[in-house]
Amino acid sequence: MVIEMRRVDVGVDEANELLNQAGLPSVNSMKILQGGWDNTNILLTLTDASKVVLKVWNANTIEEVRRVVARHCHLDEHGIPTAVPIEFLDGKLVVQKEGMAWTILPFVEGGMLGSDEKSLKSLGETLARLHQIPATDCFPDDYRMGWSLFEEMFEIADDAGSWSDFLITLKRESESLRNQIPADLPQGILHGDLFPDNVIGEGSVAAILDLEEAFIGPCAFDLMMAFVGFGWNDGEPIGERWNALLEGYESIRPLSQEEKLALPALHRYATLSIASWRYWKHVMTQPIEEFKGRYLEMAHRLDQQIDFEKCSVE
Repeated sequence: MVIEMRRVDVGVDEANELLNQAGLPSVNSMKILQGGWDNTNILLTLTDASKVVLKVWNANTIEEVRRVVARHCHLDEHGIPTAVPIEFLDGKLVVQKEGMAWTILPFVEGGMLGSDEKSLKSLGETLARLHQIPATDCFPDDYRMGWSLFEEMFEIADDAGSWSDFLITLKRESESLRNQIPADLPQGILHGDLFPDNVIGEGSVAAILDLEEAFIGPCAFDLMMAFVGFGWNDGEPIGERWNALLEGYESIRPLSQEEKLALPALHRYATLSIASWRYWKHVMTQPIEEFKGRYLEMAHRLDQQIDFEKCSVE
């Protein structure tokens, strides 16, 4: 199964049309922002020297975008740093154009959050605060990059009559992990995809972005996903990074003993989720030659066993 993605080219006139609907000055310059695999993000510098980001959601339906925007609003209302779309003059946060959702976001100064001790403590603290805010209906119970994606991949493999080595490994690992992760771990709102390109900040978190994968699930899973995204370097887990992330997290929300015992399995599940998403996207549904091997970075990590109490590698 191959999915064709639409690419969106945005001209000055189109950008100005959206800016006018928001009561903002006209465009002075435009620059495509790197990062993200599906949607189009354009940095607009306006005639008054202010900056905003025009986002064209070419990979999501209108209703999906409205739910994602509602998630950002919910985080913002509870003091979690994020980017909420600028309101248009008609009071809406999302406009529909050419069958796609378009939003204008405030530009958050700073680059991707680093992996130094100060930054990771801040990330841990922010993540813990996120896990403590009340749930709401715009967050699903299902994780789009987890069990349900695995099952979809297995169905595609069955239909094609072709099971790769990775899919065989994924099948075996997922069956094992389902029995290792307790169903009664503390639950909360999770980001689900905490990698550096989704967190802006310099020494501390300025904004958490991209809540497309956010869901209600076990809090400790999100901590493990943050370690998957920030805690490794050149194929090796870095103990100091885990210690900083955990210290920041537990300064706000200490882990229970049950959560601590589940960390290895949750880390494995998070690693498999990223590997599977990359395989599903770049090998199974939107094959791009230069990206076909990206899942292997995560798949190779499965060979290492980590003691999270000591953060040592076996």
